[in-house]
This record gives sequence, C-alpha cells and structure tokens, in this order.
Amino acid sequence: MIQQQVYILNNLLMLLDALCVIGAGYIAVYVKFFLTDGQWSIGTVHFVGSVMVVMFVNNYFFGYFHLYSDQRSQSKTQLIWSIFRSLMMSFSGLIVGIFLFKEIEYSRGFLLVFAVVTFLLLVVQRLLMHLYINHKTSSSYAARRILVVGSLERGCFVSDLMSRQLSWGHEMVGRVALDEQDGADESVGIIADLPEILRTVAVDEVVFAIDENRAVNLSFYLTICREMGIPARILPALWHPGDDTISVERCQGVPFLTIQTVRVNATGMLYKRILDLVGGMVGFLFFALLYPVVGLAIKLDSPGPVLFAQKRMGQNGRVFNIYKFRTMYSDAEERRNELLAQNEMHGAMFKVKDDPRITRVGRFLRKTSLDEFPQFINVLRGEMSLVGTRPPLLSEVNEYQTWHLKRISFKPGITGLWQVSGRNEITDFDKVVALDCQYLDNWRFSDDIKILARTLLVVLRRKGAI
Repeated sequence: MIQQQVYILNNLLMLLDALCVIGAGYIAVYVKFFLTDGQWSIGTVHFVGSVMVVMFVNNYFFGYFHLYSDQRSQSKTQLIWSIFRSLMMSFSGLIVGIFLFKEIEYSRGFLLVFAVVTFLLLVVQRLLMHLYINHKTSSSYAARRILVVGSLERGCFVSDLMSRQLSWGHEMVGRVALDEQDGADESVGIIADLPEILRTVAVDEVVFAIDENRAVNLSFYLTICREMGIPARILPALWHPGDDTISVERCQGVPFLTIQTVRVNATGMLYKRILDLVGGMVGFLFFALLYPVVGLAIKLDSPGPVLFAQKRMGQNGRVFNIYKFRTMYSDAEERRNELLAQNEMHGAMFKVKDDPRITRVGRFLRKTSLDEFPQFINVLRGEMSLVGTRPPLLSEVNEYQTWHLKRISFKPGITGLWQVSGRNEITDFDKVVALDCQYLDNWRFSDDIKILARTLLVVLRRKGAI
C-alpha cells in the first residue's frame, strides 16, 4: 500500500510538472506577443521542440535531485533550490541543443521568459503540493492509522521513518511494547494485549518491528491480524539501520528475503558484460597482432611454449585455466617451493622481487603488461572480466580465512582497484582483500571505467605488471 501510494503521487507530480512546463511555454509566447504589440511570434518547431526538451530533461533531473522520491519534502528552501538546480540543467541542455543545431533565428527573449515562468509555476505548484501532503493529509479522517509493535528503539525508528514517508495520509497510532520492562509506560500496551488493543483502537495497519534478541511467537499475532482483516508489515529482525543488502524478491509469485553480498544488480551485470565483450574483442585483436612478434621473442629467449596456462580459482569456486604469454622458464612451477622463504607478501599470496625464474623477455613483457593480453581469451569466454579481483592459485585459496573468500565471490578481472592503488607497494594480503572488498561493496559501472583508465595510465608509466 505504501509504495502504491508513492507511485500514484509521483505520477501525479510528474503530470503536474509537465503541465507547468507546457503552460509556461504558452505563457512565454503570449507575453512576447503582447510586449511586441503583436509583431513577434515563434515557429511551431521551435516552440514544440523547446517544450518537449525541457519537459523530458527536467523530468530526469527532478528524479536525480530526489523530487520524485518516497520521502516528503522537509524544507521549502531545499525544495525551491532543487527545482532551481533541475531547471538550470534542463535549460542548459536546451541552450546546447540550440547552438549545436545552429538555430540562429531562435528568440532569446522567449527562452528567458520561458525559463522564468517555468520556474515560478513549478515552485508554486510544488509548494502547494508540499503544504497539502505535509499538513492536510495527516489530519484527515481517512488517514491510514498505523500501529507499531516492537522495542522502544526500533519502534521509534519506524515512527521517524513514517513521519518522513510520502503518502496521501497516514497517522501513527502509537507503539505496543514487547513486555513491561520495554518502555511500557510510553506505549499503548504490551504485545500480549494486542488482540484487545486492536478491538478498542482504530488501526488500519500493524508494523511488527521486533529485534533479533526477542523470542516472540510472531505467527500467532500475524494470524490475529489476518483474522481481523488488518494488514501487517514486518521489519526483518536481522535488518539494522544502514544495512542496504536486504531486499524482497518474488520468484513465480513466491516472496524471498534476499541478502546481497555485493552491490551489483542484473542491469549492472548486463552493462559490465557488454563492456567485457567490447573490450575483450579489442584486446583479443591486439593479442592476435602481438602473438607472432612476442611468440618469436619468447621462443628465441628460452625453450618452452609461447602461452602459459595455469589453473586459477574463479567466481565462487569455479576453476578455469588462465592464459598468459610465458614469462618464466619451463621449470618455474617446480622451483616455486625453493622461493617460498623469499615471499614478500604477508598472507595467502606469493610474490618475489627479482624472481630468478623470469626470463629476459619475460621481464620486458611484465614491465609493459604485454604478458596479460592472452587473458582477453578468458574475458570473451566469460571466465574473467576486464575489471575485478585477481584470480588466486588453488593452493592460495586453501590458506584463506573466511572473510578472504569474499574476493572470489565476484568474477575475477584482468585489472582491479588493488592493481591501481599502489600495485607493487602493497605487501599485506589483508590490505589487498580490503581493497577488493571496497570495490565489491561500492561497485558502480562508472568505477570500472575509471579503473580501466587508471590502469592504462599505470601501464603507460611502466609502474609494474597489472
């Protein structure tokens, strides 16, 4: 019911905003017409184009500045400032369009009047809606009366939340405490008396906000609400303020409480895969061009294959073969145990400065990161991504602590936040994992673009292998 009201109100606001823009366009035309004694008019194409551009672009920026959110506007000053910023962006877009299409006959006077009138109409309309929603609906006879059942802390949290909620009318009836010790004096009763409270108090909805430390037979009270025809809402006990990992999803009509571990949704994964495919094809083309030259240099420098394949741990325990141009002697894997004492990394990662197993050509390939180009094969096959966490050796994963495993909960990448944040200077594996988790917890598609750009700069400056 709450989200349905938000959806309806925001659609109403969008309609009113669009009417304000259209009305402002007509007012601007008539103002200019009367100011010039009927000597001025604007072409239909210019008029319709201007109104449509401002209407649709402004709709986007109103959403960007939270003018179509599920919260009530708390401050008139903030509301006006948000409208002003949105219109600045919208009319800036219109002006850019005018210059790009070289519309030299476009009236500057119309543009100015159009902008001022649009701002005034939107401010008046939004302030009136602000007054109506924030002051009138909460005192309405038809306002939805909500009762909270829970501890004092969580009950106050829900009450504060609902006080900011956008709706066409709701009122907090009070709080039902869990027991006599849980602030019963400040409540309308305790949960054991809920059936009687629902009989004597007008309640349209009950919100159960019980914390995880309380043993309550919730199904009993939910059954009572269901039998009395009163809708119930549950704040999950395992949710805490600031936790944005919990969501509700439906699968064939069945609701599931989902706990996400990384900030990636289906849309984000699609964009990321498209980037991988485009970047992977470009990278594979470079790999194909490099192969004859690099392959010949590797063969002349030391015996062995041109490409080196090694089993690595991929996303959530998947095992795959990672491909690189060979930069070490053929017996490098057998000699690894001899160098364990020289490991520079503190933790489950192996790294040796001036590794004696690296060939002369191999040092150049690593310095220029050319050895990584075969991994674009892994990207195209879907085993790796352009940006992610570096795939570990299977033996390294055996040494992981539980929290370290989060770094392999995501598809591994050719480059990542760790590689562009100090690269060779970081020797503590825990810090490597912390950077990987920072990337996963705060992921945005734009982050991948930034990391790829930073990786390119790092490689061009030859600060080490990615």
